[in-house]
Amino acid sequence: MPPSLLDWVPEDHVVWTILGAVDELDLSAFYGAYRADGHGRPAFAPPMMVALLLYAYSKGNRSSRGIERACREDVAYMVISAQRAPDHSTIAQFRKRHEQALAELFTGVLGLCKQAGLLEVGVIAIDGTKIAANASLDANRGYEAIAREILKEAAETDRREDELYGSARGDELPEQLRTREGRRAALREAKRRLDEETTEQEQGAAQQEPEHAVSVELDPEQFVTRSWGRRNWLREARRGLDEQRELQARPIARSRAERLEESARRLSEELAVEQAANAAYEAYRAHAVMKDGRRLGGAVKPYEPPATPAGRINTTDHDSRIVGTAGQPTKQGYNAQAAVNERQIVLAAEITVDSPDFGHLEPMVKATVRELENAGVSESPGVVLADPGYWHQRQMEHVVDRGIQVLIPPDSGLRKGARPGWDNGLYAFMRRVLETDHGEALYRKRQATVEPVFAHIKFNRRIDRFQRRGRSAVRSEWRLAAATHNLLKLHSHRMVAEGA
Repeated sequence: MPPSLLDWVPEDHVVWTILGAVDELDLSAFYGAYRADGHGRPAFAPPMMVALLLYAYSKGNRSSRGIERACREDVAYMVISAQRAPDHSTIAQFRKRHEQALAELFTGVLGLCKQAGLLEVGVIAIDGTKIAANASLDANRGYEAIAREILKEAAETDRREDELYGSARGDELPEQLRTREGRRAALREAKRRLDEETTEQEQGAAQQEPEHAVSVELDPEQFVTRSWGRRNWLREARRGLDEQRELQARPIARSRAERLEESARRLSEELAVEQAANAAYEAYRAHAVMKDGRRLGGAVKPYEPPATPAGRINTTDHDSRIVGTAGQPTKQGYNAQAAVNERQIVLAAEITVDSPDFGHLEPMVKATVRELENAGVSESPGVVLADPGYWHQRQMEHVVDRGIQVLIPPDSGLRKGARPGWDNGLYAFMRRVLETDHGEALYRKRQATVEPVFAHIKFNRRIDRFQRRGRSAVRSEWRLAAATHNLLKLHSHRMVAEGA
């Protein structure tokens, strides 16, 4: 008898932890996407595909072709796939088809960490890291440049059609459809294919939400920043538009012509939102009343929104932005946020399109509490640590109202003394807290808690560039990377416990 592959993988190998984890995870969301009428080729079992992706990501292998090759060459991959190597297109399609379900594996893995006693939530650290998108900085275009490219693409299409069809229109019937018998045979074949695809199309239509025109409602009481000043109103309008686009989760088209059309549409949409926000600000200023009862009124610098879109957008990945970190070159990418506990378990993993971390403190705290509740943890974090980029007084007050202590330096490390005139309020209070021995020792945990997680993901596992495009796809990829990080921590914890 041939040797068993199971004997070739040692008992302390991480593949056994991943296979055991998949057995405990709820994979019902994966099964719901498959047909149950027996038509079509049998699909690979979802548990096997999920285990394959989790193990590949834990090793930093995210290429569908690389995973296919490893299934033929690496014993651990062979154990997972039972020596059945899915081809790269199947792997890529599985990752795309189950995008949301793969993202939610993060919560399931957190539940396994809870069972192992790793979800301590006394002190957590929140931070963000910039990860490159599957797009180039050179792909950023303005509206006029996009319009010229659209015309150029149309001219190139006409040229190719002229070469292909010559003087003919190109829509003439094929030879086999010019007879009655040929048309009947083609119709029978088309009906058969249509019947096979009906169920899948109905499932896809049920999952899609109807498209609506984007309209942003501006409430000064809900602004992330101050409610006065035209610039803040325009900024809040853009933030609201980003939130609606996140909910829409429009996929990035493969065709360049379609991506150009979508880029032009988004720029036009941004201009419409800017014009609406400007009109809303003018109305607010004309009727708003200050706390002392006086109207704002007064002369303001006139502003007229441009007649054509003035911004720029990336034509390869429309959701990505130009992001940067001090001391490092800028890149086209995303701001990947994470909340980490003292055991370096990622408690929450989200994606933002803003380069600064400002304004993301409260959303990440809410995401952390939500993930903990879904994992069966009722306890809330005791202390939240973050760097000065997260300083946002209103959000900090909201977090404190939840019963969570916040430690954020009000100044960067470059400033030695207090800001002139900033010697009272929350600013002065936070400086006094961080100057105490207890506050200093507590905040010192931030860097040792969250920074090694980013280093392990981006450098040890080489997940420093997203492979998919679009915010929803990138979020799925980031949460999968965080989930596999937690699985590796879970494996190390079990090995230490068994060794003890």
